[in-house]
Amino acid sequence: MKRFACPTCEEEVHFSNHSCVHCATTLGFAPESQSFTPAPPAVLCRNANAALCNWVADPASGYCRACQHNRTVPDAADHGEPWAKIERAKRRLFYSLIRWNLPTPVDGAQALAFDFLADSKDEKVLTGHADGLITLNVAEGDDATREARRTAMGEPYRTLIGHMRHEVAHYYWQVLVQDSNRLEECRALFGDDRADYQQALKTHYANGPRPDWDQSFVSAYAASHPWEDFAETFAHWLHMVDGLDTAMAYGMGGGAPFDPYGAPDAQAVVDAFVPVSIAINAVNRALGQPDLYPFVLNAPVIDKMQFIHSLIAPYRVVSNGFM
Repeated sequence: MKRFACPTCEEEVHFSNHSCVHCATTLGFAPESQSFTPAPPAVLCRNANAALCNWVADPASGYCRACQHNRTVPDAADHGEPWAKIERAKRRLFYSLIRWNLPTPVDGAQALAFDFLADSKDEKVLTGHADGLITLNVAEGDDATREARRTAMGEPYRTLIGHMRHEVAHYYWQVLVQDSNRLEECRALFGDDRADYQQALKTHYANGPRPDWDQSFVSAYAASHPWEDFAETFAHWLHMVDGLDTAMAYGMGGGAPFDPYGAPDAQAVVDAFVPVSIAINAVNRALGQPDLYPFVLNAPVIDKMQFIHSLIAPYRVVSNGFM
């Protein structure tokens, strides 16, 4: 993610800021220009109070580019804090999707929508994706609950943005791969998606991941089924690109400026990301923290990332002011 400046005093502001800490200007993030603007005159999203949204509203709906995709949201009186955290992660997801210029239709057969639901006495909400609808359990917005699940399931990137990137990857498999001329190429890399999905997950959770998963997959869960391999790899690609973009914005690249959103191929991103990941892991260890990036990228994983890159790179545009 790039760095942002206050439109009034030009001091640095951060992606989640609602106002400038230097001059107190109330701010709204305008996703089309990828910059902050004073509010007013800009009108903020209708979720500005309930979910602490700091994006500018779309005039037609009154909601911002991210919030207009919500189908069901929780009661703010009961779940306001976790919902606000979930929406903050979703805005970060949409920042990347807008940078890539990927399709994000609100209506129609390929509409992208979100349900943020809480467990009831009779029903537990499962996080997942089905035909363009992403469901997320509001409990994931509670840090203690999510951390307990992350530790129990051995998922280092079980974060809110991790959930968002993983589930939207399932959506883009349907939109960009399922009925395209890239399907057989995808199957050659990730495996045959026609394998029984429910049985594959049942086997994964009953027996654990296959012992050699780290030789060909970006995560243990990716080895459970080709759909999950695609989703984990797609999500990891978004992790890397946005992480590297942020590092470069703060001068951490150590070389010439490099825009990972405009990279010619996956290898170029990997080559730029590896020294950054080594450095930030070393900093974490110096502070007594676990590695921020506990992954090893092998050749099969990079080949899969190249497929993801080739799938979404054609959507990039250079005339919208952020490429």
